[in-house]
Amino acid sequence: MKMFLKSVYTGIKKGIKTTWTLGKVVVPVYIVVTFLKHTPVIDWIANLFAPVMGIFNLPGEAVIALVIGNLLNMYAGVGALKAISLTPIQVTTLAVMLGFSHSLLVETAIAKKLGANVFTIVGVRITLGIVSGIIVGQVGGLLC
Repeated sequence: MKMFLKSVYTGIKKGIKTTWTLGKVVVPVYIVVTFLKHTPVIDWIANLFAPVMGIFNLPGEAVIALVIGNLLNMYAGVGALKAISLTPIQVTTLAVMLGFSHSLLVETAIAKKLGANVFTIVGVRITLGIVSGIIVGQVGGLLC
């Protein structure tokens, strides 16, 4: 019983620490994007990127979550994603895309340290993100 209680305590402690770590990324991004929604900036971004994001059946403002997730990390992308009103299939499309191409800066630096060809790694990840986004977005658009 003592070992069980120790495991529960350790799990709760690690859970709180992880939540705090993620919260330090997600909450500020969410606040900034929510703030931007109340300014003309989001509309400007949405209009500028609508043609490109339309390939994935996504609204133009979805580019914010995509760029943040690619440059920073998946959790920052989720924070931006939460601040934008999207349908479930649009969220799924972005999630699949970010699954392939998240954290490009950090993970590319790691790949370089390991001796991998940086251009190949980045190229493959971005290509997979784009192709999967097109497939999921178009198929999802047909189903909805």
